[in-house]
Amino acid sequence: MQRFNLSVSGLSIALAVALAVWEVLFFFFGWQGFLGWFISNELGFQLAWITAVYLAFQLVSIPFAMRASRGRFIGVLDGMASLLPLLIVVVVIFGRTHLLDTPGRWSAALLLLLVTATDLFGGYVFNIALSKRMFDVGGTPMA
Repeated sequence: MQRFNLSVSGLSIALAVALAVWEVLFFFFGWQGFLGWFISNELGFQLAWITAVYLAFQLVSIPFAMRASRGRFIGVLDGMASLLPLLIVVVVIFGRTHLLDTPGRWSAALLLLLVTATDLFGGYVFNIALSKRMFDVGGTPMA
């Protein structure tokens, strides 16, 4: 069971890195993705799938990865990997606004900012809520 949990953390890290790579390709190089070769102007459709799959996996995988990553380097790396896509979007929005030359790129940047911030802070909230070491669950009632 521990081998499965480590692979969930590894996949979570891989998804965060993949989203960061996609963001760099999209914002800095203007790449529209695989569908951009066949269908033009499908940015909203691509973003809907990318953000849905990314956020759903990142938040749903937390309980499965918690046991294996407790007190280990992979858990820290998993949490830090969520910072990578958030930092890229923050740099684009606040430091490289010339890359956001169309309303579609602005909306993509704002959506990715919200999704990556939700992943980062939602992940920490879920970890705190699921951690029995931080809170006395089932102990003496608080007066």
